[in-house]
Amino acid sequence: MASQKKIPHPLAILMAVVVLAAIATWLVPAGKFDTLSYADNSFTLTNSNKAIALPATQKTLDSLHISAPLSAFEQGTIRKPVSVPGTYHKLPQNGRGLLSIVQAPIQGIYDTIDIILFILLIGGFIEVFNATGALEAGLKSLSVKMKGREGWLIIMLTFLLAFGGASFGMAEEGFAFYPVLVPLFLAAGYDLLVPVAVIFGGTQLGTLSSFSNPFSTIIASNACGISWTDGISGRLAMFVVSGGIYIIYLLRYAQKVKANPAASLVLKFDGIVNSPFPQLNVSRGESKLQGKNIVLLVVFFLAFAIMITGVIKLGWWLPEMTAVFLVASLVIGVIQRMPQEVFIKTFIKGAEALLGVAFIIGTARGVTAILESGNISDTIVYEASRLISGMPSGVFIVLLLLMFCVFTLFIASTSGMGVVTMPIIGALATAAHIPGRDIVNSYLFGMGIMGFLTPTGLLLPSLALVGIGVKTWFKFIWPVLAILMLVCVIYLIVGV
Repeated sequence: MASQKKIPHPLAILMAVVVLAAIATWLVPAGKFDTLSYADNSFTLTNSNKAIALPATQKTLDSLHISAPLSAFEQGTIRKPVSVPGTYHKLPQNGRGLLSIVQAPIQGIYDTIDIILFILLIGGFIEVFNATGALEAGLKSLSVKMKGREGWLIIMLTFLLAFGGASFGMAEEGFAFYPVLVPLFLAAGYDLLVPVAVIFGGTQLGTLSSFSNPFSTIIASNACGISWTDGISGRLAMFVVSGGIYIIYLLRYAQKVKANPAASLVLKFDGIVNSPFPQLNVSRGESKLQGKNIVLLVVFFLAFAIMITGVIKLGWWLPEMTAVFLVASLVIGVIQRMPQEVFIKTFIKGAEALLGVAFIIGTARGVTAILESGNISDTIVYEASRLISGMPSGVFIVLLLLMFCVFTLFIASTSGMGVVTMPIIGALATAAHIPGRDIVNSYLFGMGIMGFLTPTGLLLPSLALVGIGVKTWFKFIWPVLAILMLVCVIYLIVGV
């Protein structure tokens, strides 16, 4: 049985990636595309030397060969600077040294402070709610009612989380579900890998098959110059097919572990891992919910409902989502009549428990900070686009899928990837007579598949939340990823 100590900590893995990124800034030629940004009803064209104000008109976009409609900028669908096709230029080499390596995690924390605060306040919220005993009572009641039907719980939750990822871009929001689902799945006889596969795997699967995700499908489609509804029927079909494949695979693993705990990959590669969340003892005490616990549970789930509704209907993002859990914590404290000293200590204790995850998120963003400051991200996109230009359409689209897999190692943000690559790749696709929807699909599939593996995304924070290693996850996920990759390749080839 392997010891968990032999597996590098996520922070160690990320710091190694930071060092590799810094080395790459000395080896890969520096260069950059001009970028176009929109603010205050005006465009700003920025190159390495200066910024030029341009009128915010469709004529300006057409003159720069940017296919995105003006409305995409005016309505805020495209908020980040867009790369301008044909403007790549070399820059003096800007290799990053020891000081940049040390500063990278700090810069990453600056850049992801909104995500970090969201996670820390969720930790405080969960700790306050745990202190009431309502969470344990609610999970115990659900566990008793679902006894013998836990498989359906996996199916429903994975589908709902994948739907959230595919429809409105659920990703970081998934962190809020670990304290709830980990005890529930452990009590049902599963291992710690199952809640990660349901929550992280489900939302990531939604990225692969996004049909209306504003942070991927809509941004990329607009940057490519097509309507986001172009190809939506095929993406819905892919959502059903990929979701079915993944859920069946996960369900088979979960049932195998439930029948034989020795078959657990966590046990095989990590040894005995204690859950970071309170364990649920379904054999102890009453399973029937009492009045006060019902009220507290209503407040608990209402917080999640308000968060999701705000994201979908009101355009909320992390500051508003974080505020929801802060207010919910206060409401729970009032209902429980918790003294202010106890409330504050409990809340801070919960936030402290997730500090490690916060540092992992910041360090992951530090990798991107190194690449951007070294001016090599655009070079990678430029050289890749040169490589595939002029190829037959079938080869072009498959290589593009593989390239987006590689790009995801450097740019884990779906919206960032869309505005950096789509104007460039979209222009090449037009010349190669490849429909824009297939370019968007290759982007979705590439980021969706590699997102299950890349250390610069949400994988390492998710694993850190439950305390299992990367090797365990890779051993679990690679067979189903191989199947999904084959399905994606066939889909793209048939499409072109």
